[in-house]
Amino acid sequence: MNPPADARKQIVVGVADMAVSDDVGTELVTYSLGSCLGVVIYDPMRHIGGLLHSMLPDSSIREDRKSPDMFVDTGMPRLIAAACRLGADKKRLVVKVVGGARVLDDNNYFRIGERNYEALRQTLLENGLQVGGEQVGGEVSRSVRLEIATGKVQVTIPGQPPVFI
Repeated sequence: MNPPADARKQIVVGVADMAVSDDVGTELVTYSLGSCLGVVIYDPMRHIGGLLHSMLPDSSIREDRKSPDMFVDTGMPRLIAAACRLGADKKRLVVKVVGGARVLDDNNYFRIGERNYEALRQTLLENGLQVGGEQVGGEVSRSVRLEIATGKVQVTIPGQPPVFI
């Protein structure tokens, strides 16, 4: 039996951070995804999930390699490995992605959100995975939560009702 929503433990994933869990009484959540990506992975057989909040596509811009979760290309492999260490099977992982919007870039010069999404697709391809659900792009900020017990992924946009992807 799954705990009611108000009884679940909540783990907040900050910017340039990630978390994984196999505790069915837990949900992972991250807030204010603009151009950043919130990437959810979930093994439905083992009820193991993870959430990454990455800001930038490519870690090569930072020589010291601190904060690897800041970057899609280094954060995603870490997220997958952490879930597998808990017992997830990489072949069963369901991947959902949220964010990648165009914010504070009216002329679409930097294209950070787009580039983040492109980097994610490449990293997933390299790992034999694909996106199973998404809400990306546009010009809005989003928050995302993963319920570990069920794998439900809820996306909220300010001023709109939540949706599940």
